Amino acid sequence: MALEIKRNPLIAAVAAALMLPAMPAYSGGTITFGEDKSVSIGLGMRGSFSSVEDAAPNGTSRSQNFSLDSARIYLSGSLNKYIKGMLNTEKDIAGQGFQAIDANVQIAITPGVTIWAGRFLSPSDRANMAGPYYSLGGGYWSGIASRYGFNGGYIGRDDGVAVVGSVMDGKLAYAFGAFEGNTTFKIAPVATSTSTHRTGSDGLMYAGRLQMDFWDAEPGYYGTGNYLGGKDILAIGIAGRAQKNGAYSALATGDYASYSIDFLLEKKGVGPGALSIEAAGYDYDTDDVYLMEQGRAYSAGVGYIFDQKVGWGQVQPFVRYQKFTPDNNVDTKKYDVGVNYIIDGYNAQIGAVYSNTEVTGASDVDAFTVAMQFQF
Repeated sequence: MALEIKRNPLIAAVAAALMLPAMPAYSGGTITFGEDKSVSIGLGMRGSFSSVEDAAPNGTSRSQNFSLDSARIYLSGSLNKYIKGMLNTEKDIAGQGFQAIDANVQIAITPGVTIWAGRFLSPSDRANMAGPYYSLGGGYWSGIASRYGFNGGYIGRDDGVAVVGSVMDGKLAYAFGAFEGNTTFKIAPVATSTSTHRTGSDGLMYAGRLQMDFWDAEPGYYGTGNYLGGKDILAIGIAGRAQKNGAYSALATGDYASYSIDFLLEKKGVGPGALSIEAAGYDYDTDDVYLMEQGRAYSAGVGYIFDQKVGWGQVQPFVRYQKFTPDNNVDTKKYDVGVNYIIDGYNAQIGAVYSNTEVTGASDVDAFTVAMQFQF
């Protein structure tokens, strides 16, 4: 048995043989032990310091907090050129241990069609598929517009099976699957101990996504929200999910459905850098079981990354807007203005952002956050 240790992008090693990369590449170590056989490991973390208006214990002073927002271990393996696997962890909500967020096998049926089975992100919007490490400005999206972290399992993951593929030289991508779905509202703010009393039939959650790339093709199922000036992108994606009796509480049971459309334009050579514009719209329906999680949402963002490096990295200012209008008439709006310092793509970044959040019937909340992200 030949044993070779080398540096290589972790998930790229998993998915190269699939002809369908699972995630944007990041640093990692790969051990190969035969033809098309390998095991890879990587690490990721996000930490931040935040100062939030009126969030101190006295209710009138600014809070001052350091936080480990995310800590992940990435594992992947290749059994042969047709069968790959992934096991990714995240620190649990209490921060005392780790929980498996991805644990799946990917079976290549053809070079353009792969079956995913296990626990993974079910098809959804671009923001959820990109996640905290690969979105404009980084960090977890705040659960304002893209709410799949609440309504789709732990950090958007669920147990199930999906067909993932692409045609037209990778420019038309699709993913359709069936999932357990019983994690709906599991960690939503509206959930309580009474929300586990479920009635009615036990239906699966069906989810799907279609995406058309008009310029450069985007590889991968787990995608990215911004290419940092690396591609010319003009893409439109639509996604939907539905589950009979998927919204339930101690008092009522109803059907759950959500639909979204997202847009990304990213163009190199616009002045001294690359311009990116993104937008998305959402419709959530809980059959009136949870009016505070039922309604429409919108988001938009603009970023610009300068080609010229300043010291180690590139500067990327950005602005972002999110709004959720639920049927209980308690709207939430959030405005972000920030700047990222891109040292090594998504492997090394430092960012600062000022945020203002407005909630109907409450005072505005200002926050300032400095965050760092590293992947090894």
